[in-house]
Amino acid sequence: MKSLIVYCSSHGTTEKVVGLLSENLEGEVLSVDLKKEKTVFDLKDFDTVLIGGSIHAGTIQRRIKQFIKNNHDKLLEKDLGLFLCCMREGEMAIEQFNHAFPQDLRKNSAAMGLFGGEFLVSKMNFFERQVVKKVDGIISDQSNLDVEGIKEFASKLNRLRNLV
Repeated sequence: MKSLIVYCSSHGTTEKVVGLLSENLEGEVLSVDLKKEKTVFDLKDFDTVLIGGSIHAGTIQRRIKQFIKNNHDKLLEKDLGLFLCCMREGEMAIEQFNHAFPQDLRKNSAAMGLFGGEFLVSKMNFFERQVVKKVDGIISDQSNLDVEGIKEFASKLNRLRNLV
């Protein structure tokens, strides 16, 4: 079984999550950061496709939205996993997740995950630091990644694939 993880990582948090997913998923895994890499791949070569990103200014990265738009119909034919890194919790996190991914992909998804997030102030530019300070009162690095949730997400996909 081959898995593709397509993601965008602005400050490294989503990249950490992808690393944990890659370690915990069975079979061959290719991960592609759409923000950095120019890796060429064909969706038909993969049984499972995972898509993830993070929330900045209330929305997921533009490249994730474009990837979904360009591959929408093909994604509906795959075992799909969707995940999001965000600092919000509860209803606000669910709302951000629902806004990030189209409803039909969410309904077709074998696994969905909200994995918490990080404010990596040390990696932010001046404008980002000012926004985070004003909106959330954050002035230093903070993390609330859900490592157990990430492992459970991978286990769910592994169980699904083992049933096939």
